[in-house]
Amino acid sequence: MMKTEELKLVTEWDKTFPKSDKVDHSKVTFVNHFGITLAADMYVPKDAEGRLPAIAVSGPFGACKEQSSGLYAQTMAERGFLTVAFDPSFTGESGGFPRAMHSPDINVEDFQAAVDFLSVQDNVDPERIGIIGICGWGGMALQTACIDTRIKATVTSTMYDMSRVAGNGYFDAADNKEARKEAREAVNRQRTEDYRSGTYARAGGVVDPLPEDAPFFVKDYYDYYKTDRGYHERSLNSNDGWAATAGTSLSNTRLFTYAGEIDSAVLMIHGEKAHSCYMSQDAFKLLKGDNKELLIIPDAVHTDLYDGGDKDYIPFDKMENFFKENMK
Repeated sequence: MMKTEELKLVTEWDKTFPKSDKVDHSKVTFVNHFGITLAADMYVPKDAEGRLPAIAVSGPFGACKEQSSGLYAQTMAERGFLTVAFDPSFTGESGGFPRAMHSPDINVEDFQAAVDFLSVQDNVDPERIGIIGICGWGGMALQTACIDTRIKATVTSTMYDMSRVAGNGYFDAADNKEARKEAREAVNRQRTEDYRSGTYARAGGVVDPLPEDAPFFVKDYYDYYKTDRGYHERSLNSNDGWAATAGTSLSNTRLFTYAGEIDSAVLMIHGEKAHSCYMSQDAFKLLKGDNKELLIIPDAVHTDLYDGGDKDYIPFDKMENFFKENMK
């Protein structure tokens, strides 16, 4: 028997984006195969009838559903889809202890649990289910598409391959044994200290105050997570960040081993000027078939695809057409 945790869910609207009058919003929960109860916002088109196509959304990595994923979910609901934006295990309003942890197997399972939930809803067509992953959860979405044949279409937006970053560093600058050994030693020292203290140290979210000489991509994150544009009290990136030892499983794993066997449709979206664009470009090379597409958005940086930036960079029309075409 699946057991569910009793979660404390906020009832008032506390998103970083305005509430739409075109959809009905409610809080829902579902349980994954690790026994963790996940919290989600469900968005349903007003006056919808019959069984609807459905989409599960999550990301960015270290964000919460009140930020980017909720915006994507609400907007796609305005376009006729039933959607859920969920907090991954150990984060946001979802369950799981210790807090602020991540693991590729658990986080892929989170996406699958969302598909489980959608598949049994009376107002969802189980043959028309898709997923959207943003930033690091774009990588988790693509990995989920490798194994979950119920998913008919996958969109990744401004995707991060977190296993590559964990093992190789940003821009593959630490792709050598010495750098990896140094990182492992630091994590294992922290594990000892955590066990001694009985607590889990946090790595810190986006740096604040912002150093003048910070790299552009750090400034890009600051502009979203640390300002009124995207700050949220339950967002790890906006506050104390992940647990300092959380990256062990990612650094010992490689995503996309079976990416070439994904038969379902995949649309990968990335900003031309995003520091992370190389990750989508390289992952896309692994995909096979004529139902795969890489869309590069001119001039857009990484976080422009979180909320549209100042030029509505998120290609919602393209996404709508992609899902409708591939979830007929």
